[in-house]
Amino acid sequence: MTEADVRPVADQQVFRDVIGRFTSGVTVITTAVDDGRFGTTASAFSSLSMEPPMVLVCLNKTSETQAAVMKAGAFVVNILAEGQQDLAYRFARKGDKFADLDHDVGRHGVPVLQGTLARLECEVGETVTGGTHTVFLAHVTVAAGHDGTPLTYYRGRFGRLESVREEEAYQAVRGYVLARRCPLDRPLEPAK
Repeated sequence: MTEADVRPVADQQVFRDVIGRFTSGVTVITTAVDDGRFGTTASAFSSLSMEPPMVLVCLNKTSETQAAVMKAGAFVVNILAEGQQDLAYRFARKGDKFADLDHDVGRHGVPVLQGTLARLECEVGETVTGGTHTVFLAHVTVAAGHDGTPLTYYRGRFGRLESVREEEAYQAVRGYVLARRCPLDRPLEPAK
């Protein structure tokens, strides 16, 4: 018996619940191979290195997109913006995800989704197996970002990122109005 055979393992349901408490951004990984376009929604994405610029993406070994990335050796990380949950749902399902979807074509002929917060065009450098997933360690060849806020994922739901200060200001103004410290027919006068 080896040490690995006796290593304690967390209960899967508890693990899923705990991991669900980690807020992440939402990405769609796209690729193209043999005249086919592939894509999947993924939150298992992270920057890996600045020198050279690298990222890591984890895709389930049973995924069509995983097999296509393995064959193509290239993919795009499309970082979704607030309000793009329909795009996240589209790429989380089976079927032709690109039907009636406008997109651009990036380096290596890989689909680039339009209107996203950012994109990273990547070439696979190495792969590692981790449980049920393939971990792609990839070199970033093109990086582009746009103004906006990210789509977030927390406890099985999509959401948005809010600045703590904006929320504090909103709550202060709300309290001011609800406490009737300012007549409803007069504009709020900010403190000087």
